[in-house]
Amino acid sequence: MSNFFPIRYVDPVYRPPSEAESLILPITDGCSWNRCTFCEMYTAPQKKFRARAEEEVLETIRRLGEHPCGHAARRVFLADGDATVLPTRRLLAVLAAIREHLPGVHRISSYCLPRNLRKKSVGELKELADAGLRLAYIGAESGDDTVLERVDKGETFESTRESLEKLGEAGITRSVMILNGLGGARHSEAHALRSAELANATQPEFLATLVVSFPKGDGRLRAAFPDWELLDVTGLLREMERFIGHLALKRTVFRSDHASNWLVLRGNLPQDKEKMLACLRDAIAEPESAPLRPAWARGL
Repeated sequence: MSNFFPIRYVDPVYRPPSEAESLILPITDGCSWNRCTFCEMYTAPQKKFRARAEEEVLETIRRLGEHPCGHAARRVFLADGDATVLPTRRLLAVLAAIREHLPGVHRISSYCLPRNLRKKSVGELKELADAGLRLAYIGAESGDDTVLERVDKGETFESTRESLEKLGEAGITRSVMILNGLGGARHSEAHALRSAELANATQPEFLATLVVSFPKGDGRLRAAFPDWELLDVTGLLREMERFIGHLALKRTVFRSDHASNWLVLRGNLPQDKEKMLACLRDAIAEPESAPLRPAWARGL
């Protein structure tokens, strides 16, 4: 933190694609679980998990209120990997400080691990929603318990479902992410079907898919998941066809436009389901003429 800019960042800093114009406010560093074998986001030594001192966070928010970037802020994303791991009291203090010092902010969001909500009641979550926490990003990754166990996610279908239902009951908007290809070739069908079942059971307001990627190599995943086989592009598209084909959502915004995806899909479900399935089937049948993202343009 400098005299000129009041936020102390610890690189690398991550945020969801939809938070590109948000003020990124770290209240923790790293991820409290950080065992998922497919994830490289918080593996750097400086990203070891710690909760930032409450005094530092509140002073940062106060100073932001005196800074042009604070005056301009309309959205705030609470970083790092799972800010909701903090006790409800501390989160309420952060939200109250944002209301006081950054009055232009109309939406506050955060990543959220399902495990973080096991000790939080619906009443506590409603308090957080009333205080300004309006959106939670949940990396469900998969609805299949075998896949979740193999990648050391630390969650199950039921633990994720229960947490998503808690958030929904509390009035917090849910953005759920599924990892296309996470089950590999052998578990692709179960991964797609159970992930669709999870979405159907919880009816999230937003649903997105990313493609599992390993910029630093897949050694960690293969060590724990020895029968994992990388899906080729056609396999990934077929898995997406199966996943979307089994969705029975009533009012969900769907996005598959992250840089890791080969085929960009956007729509509102259920009305755009058949249109997206048609795009997938065309790409599977004639990949050479499909609007696939070139390999050089894909990334995290």
